[in-house]
Amino acid sequence: MAKLNSKIPEGPLSRKWSNYKAEQRLVNPANKRKIDVIVVGTGLAGASASASLAEMGFNVKTFCYQDSPRRAHSIAAQGGINAAKNYQNDGDSVYRLFYDTIKGGDYRAREANVYRLAEVSGLIIDQCVAQGVPFAREYGGLLDNRSFGGAQVSRTFYARGQTGQQLLLGAYSALMRQVNKGTVKLFSRHEMLNLVVVDGKARGIIARDMVTGKIERHFGHAVVIATGGYGNAFFLSTNAMGSNGSAAWQVYKKGAFFSNPAYVQIHPTCIPVHGDFQSKLTLMSESLRNDGRIWVPKKKEDAEAIRAGKLKPTQIAEEDRDYYLERRYPAFGNLVPRDVASRAAKERCDAGYGVGSGLAVYLDFADAINRLGRKVVEERYGNLFQMYEKIVDDNPYETPMMIYPAIHYTMGGIWVDYELMTTIPGLYAIGEANFSDHGANRLGASALMQGLADGYFVLPYTIQNYLADDILTPRMTTNEKEFVDAEEEVTSRIDRMMQINGKLSVDHFHKKFGLQLWDLVGMARTKESLEKALVSFKEMRKAFWTDIKIPGSKDEFNPELEKAARVADFIEIGELMARDALMREESCGGHFREEHQTEEGEAQRNDEKYMFVSAWEYKGESQEPELHKEELIYENIKVAQRNYKK
Repeated sequence: MAKLNSKIPEGPLSRKWSNYKAEQRLVNPANKRKIDVIVVGTGLAGASASASLAEMGFNVKTFCYQDSPRRAHSIAAQGGINAAKNYQNDGDSVYRLFYDTIKGGDYRAREANVYRLAEVSGLIIDQCVAQGVPFAREYGGLLDNRSFGGAQVSRTFYARGQTGQQLLLGAYSALMRQVNKGTVKLFSRHEMLNLVVVDGKARGIIARDMVTGKIERHFGHAVVIATGGYGNAFFLSTNAMGSNGSAAWQVYKKGAFFSNPAYVQIHPTCIPVHGDFQSKLTLMSESLRNDGRIWVPKKKEDAEAIRAGKLKPTQIAEEDRDYYLERRYPAFGNLVPRDVASRAAKERCDAGYGVGSGLAVYLDFADAINRLGRKVVEERYGNLFQMYEKIVDDNPYETPMMIYPAIHYTMGGIWVDYELMTTIPGLYAIGEANFSDHGANRLGASALMQGLADGYFVLPYTIQNYLADDILTPRMTTNEKEFVDAEEEVTSRIDRMMQINGKLSVDHFHKKFGLQLWDLVGMARTKESLEKALVSFKEMRKAFWTDIKIPGSKDEFNPELEKAARVADFIEIGELMARDALMREESCGGHFREEHQTEEGEAQRNDEKYMFVSAWEYKGESQEPELHKEELIYENIKVAQRNYKK
């Protein structure tokens, strides 16, 4: 078994990042002009990395499959971004943010990376304010904060319910400034389909122009993957329809290890599924849990009457409501971490107390409106309430919202070391595309923090440590054999897909697979369901490659061809998810094995056997992947069973 080198610096935890920066190698301005860096993805991580690297003097090629970087899925983030500035003077600190993140991830994240994330969090807010991000402010003019799950302090900076949009506009403006200066060359409507490896190092990508169908070769001294997660494998998720895991999956097949694929986040505050023809789910921000109270009827007969349309939630007396999170977790109440809140909602619905279709609970703002007034609630959450009303056709100011857990984020991803480099030299992964900072469960408002931390304040330092050796490496011609071979792999795969000419559509396979993935590898897993999944997914993969039908041509704009390639990858990703979940005989964070739970229904870890990061190595299409382990060592916190009751 290969030993993974995480490259964690020596010294005390609080000095590791400072020591690293003091000792890292640099590239001088004249030499930066000789170096090309490819960045794939233009969300918060990709846009901030591209802008930063270009501002430093590197030549950057940036790729996105959208028609504009402004359409990256980061724009959909609503509630806020965490930072340890302690503006509320309520006891927050860098260490507390670090501790809450480790605990929230159920003690399955790497200490050094998480501490660095907490350490640079304050710099992100300063950067975004300087860019003009309109964060909410309190009466004295300081930036306002609100609470999020898994913390007892208010550290979440926000811009109403559109924080992701405002942050992305800031990163986008920084990126486009560099495009205008000529230091970034932007390739929109281009999708990365393969990685080029020369002499063991990442040296470029193969991309498809999604408008013309042309296959292109691009060289770079280093390649950065910033393409988000693989949550759309489930078909129904809160992700944008185009979000996919294909870039990460292609580099996995070229030698980059894939870590913790079983760690998938279920968000508790989503609008429930409303029909068989639905194509995606909509998130209601976790920020709503600040003032909203979650409940179900105490009596089954009341729940049954509501489901039958004979009773309205406003007709349920206060004493007949079960505010189950406040009851089970008095210290955190409605602000427990997402995995805890999701399982609690599932438990109530499975027990027969669900409302709506039976798979929903209430998020009620009546108390907040009485306490604060409707105007204040509108100022805090108005756009979210408006979005809910447009989708559900119900007024949440007058009737409680209905919510239910749904797939939202993936904590698993490409394995990276402390420098954010993968197991392929010169290949980096940042943001949700890597596994790095969230363990088995991500706390709310930490995704934006990680994406911007990686792009603005981590990668610009660490990538120089590698590129310092490349200042004499000339730009390669893309006629090199490795580029030709990588393009041939892409074209032969596309040709194979187009020639099948079966009877079933891409969406048929995606919906069928996504439902199976949710049922067998979703919010709860068992040994039996995971073994069934491995058999079923192999059969699905075979069926896909024998009966898929893709209309149109490969040499034109063809959305069905794009989707087909992504769904083929999703099916394979699902197999690895099931394999990883089956291997991990414990429950932790978003990975809940029903065989491993406490008497109170909480996740039960097995620290003696499973306190490690799983890192899977691709061994070929017909062979099982090989498992590598990065042991997790906690020197600065006491590992304990998570407790949100007191």
